[in-house]
Amino acid sequence: MPAPRTASRTAPSLPRLEFAQKAFICDRDRLLLVRKTAADPHHPGRWEVPGGRLEAAADLDLDDHIRREVWEEVGLKVDPGPPFHLWQWFMPDGRDRVRVVAAARECRPLSLDVSMVHQTASDHLADPTWVPLPEVAGFELIPSLRPVLRAFLRLRAVR
Repeated sequence: MPAPRTASRTAPSLPRLEFAQKAFICDRDRLLLVRKTAADPHHPGRWEVPGGRLEAAADLDLDDHIRREVWEEVGLKVDPGPPFHLWQWFMPDGRDRVRVVAAARECRPLSLDVSMVHQTASDHLADPTWVPLPEVAGFELIPSLRPVLRAFLRLRAVR
């Protein structure tokens, strides 16, 4: 009797899971947006809000994580509020795929002088701009951020 054949195909690997937070920072009905640089590998030239992925070794507290991300990316000190929206996106990372689960948080600025001197090259951010809320929808945002912005604007409208 011949030996049973085994499938030669391997099951696709599951995406690596990462967690991120994004800071919606408002001052007098203006939202702080930052533009992705031309060197950004995923969304060059598009706009987003400060924030980033959790670094397990460095970030033990979620509030400290969002404070660090905002400080590094735009030089502001913030008071983080609770999450108001959760979402996910997938992105390539070399030969792997990464599933990023993110929380959006409204953060109250404790300072307003934006500075990009603490950024790392991998941030790929430039042009921090305080945008009046009625004008934000006209900016070319990274695609995964569009529904989050709608949730944020609905949240602000009920106040």
